[in-house]
Amino acid sequence: MSAAGDPLDPAPAAPASRRARAAVVGASGYAGGETLRLLADHPGIEVATVTAHSSAGRRLSEVAPHIDLGHDPVLQETGVNTLRGHDVVVLALPHGQSGAIAASLRAEDPDVLVLDLGADHRLESAEDWAEYYGSEHSGTWTYGMPELPLADGTRQRDRLVGAREIAVPGCNATAVTLALAPLVRADLVDPAALGAVLPVGYSGAGRAAKQHLLFSEASGTASPYAVGGTHRHVPEVLQNLRRASGTQGLRLGFTPVLVPISRGILAVCTAPVAEGITTADLLGALDADYADEHFVTVLPEGVFPATGEVTGANTIRIGAAVDRRSGQATVIAALDNLVKGTAGAALQSLNLALGLPETTGLTRTALAP
Repeated sequence: MSAAGDPLDPAPAAPASRRARAAVVGASGYAGGETLRLLADHPGIEVATVTAHSSAGRRLSEVAPHIDLGHDPVLQETGVNTLRGHDVVVLALPHGQSGAIAASLRAEDPDVLVLDLGADHRLESAEDWAEYYGSEHSGTWTYGMPELPLADGTRQRDRLVGAREIAVPGCNATAVTLALAPLVRADLVDPAALGAVLPVGYSGAGRAAKQHLLFSEASGTASPYAVGGTHRHVPEVLQNLRRASGTQGLRLGFTPVLVPISRGILAVCTAPVAEGITTADLLGALDADYADEHFVTVLPEGVFPATGEVTGANTIRIGAAVDRRSGQATVIAALDNLVKGTAGAALQSLNLALGLPETTGLTRTALAP
């Protein structure tokens, strides 16, 4: 809902029926673990199998004691044989590792729903993939951002209903896309001069990266990374904005900054505006696209989000303002990179694909600070 202070109603339960059997690949990583945490309370899903690489052979309780599935499975080695026979397979693997497994699964069982939390199937352009990832493109799947408005007047959720191959968006890409898309669509900002600086929690860099950082080094500093347009979410954001607006010639400056919090993204997005454009115009465009969106909150004029307001919730909160002196629009979006940025988006998309209410198993209520 767009209005601040809306009641946080509990998500409706899924209809009574046989629960879908799911396998989660990469269950010991941040994204896979968060997906397991959400699936543990999903009334329509039974997590039957969990797999990992370095943690294979250990029980889930050893690597993720905070997750209670009602049973304590042993983490198995990842392989097609292990993943056969499931209704849903969630791939939480490093970029470049999902394509071959997904292709084998889909060839054997066209009815299996596969969700890729990595980047392998997000991009439409093989050239963009080669430039940013340096390997062979695995193809393009249905993009898992239900709220994305499209230039033809529909929403991305329409394409997710009944889908069997879903590419879950990148967390940074979600924050920047949902912040800027309505303004580009409404022709309120210069599409060739978009900018985004994103303070990101350390879980946004992945477990492997965090293991190389001493807490004493991370806790007192902020560190930029992927500077100079090299971040792999840049082509994803530009692709999303083209889909949303039909606009060509988009250009985006994109700089993520690791900050000493465990999770959360605060995307500070900027762009020049034409003379006469006001804060009310920006908020009007955001409201026009998101007024009916359950997991998007557009804040009133003068109010801006903080990461602590979305921790653990499947929500994105957006505030906007025009600086009349500089002629710049600033749009600030906050989300939890592990929930709305990854696992929550996966569950929304899974629900749509399986014909369940989109909100099943998800909450708009954040954890208490």
